[in-house]
Amino acid sequence: MTQPILVIDTVGPWCAVALRVQDQVLEHAEDIGRGHAERLAPMVEALLVEAGIAATDLVRIGVNTGPGSFAGARVGIAFARGLALASGAQAVGVGLLPALAERDGGGSQRTVFAIHDAKRGEYLWSVFRPGEREASLERGMLMAAQAAVAELPHPLITGSGAEAVGGPQFDARPPLSALLALTKAAPADSPPPAPIYARPPDAKPAA
Repeated sequence: MTQPILVIDTVGPWCAVALRVQDQVLEHAEDIGRGHAERLAPMVEALLVEAGIAATDLVRIGVNTGPGSFAGARVGIAFARGLALASGAQAVGVGLLPALAERDGGGSQRTVFAIHDAKRGEYLWSVFRPGEREASLERGMLMAAQAAVAELPHPLITGSGAEAVGGPQFDARPPLSALLALTKAAPADSPPPAPIYARPPDAKPAA
């Protein structure tokens, strides 16, 4: 029997959860824009009830760590860590770009260029070569991102910044199946999840 794994995605306008148990996957996702903190707990509870299991049956809780919404990432990560503490499960962080690369290019032998539009002309991207699930995170302006894409032979491009660098229109739905796969594959000694921010906070400490 597949051990129960729960995943959470709140880094964008969607509030989404998925549960893999007994070789079955249950999902619940709503495009709510805001209000993740209010919707997340009821969604998780409903999913557990539907599956007929308790939170203490979970072995791992995966959470999308971004980059994405500052507030959304914090909501999801805080919830995942709190539920892990209460249930005894392991909380695992999965970055948005590895999840997108797994979802959109995991079954191909093409290099995947996953790019996030951080706004204000800034972008974050990673290059995943065939068989890779982890890659370094790069930051820069649009010209730097375009130059990085130009160096790759026929890459598969995904992410909210895909169109800006000549890629296809982005599928913004949460990559729940990829989050489940990466959460299951994470090493046993994975550190607790922490947010990946697109940029440092604008607010500065008072002098």
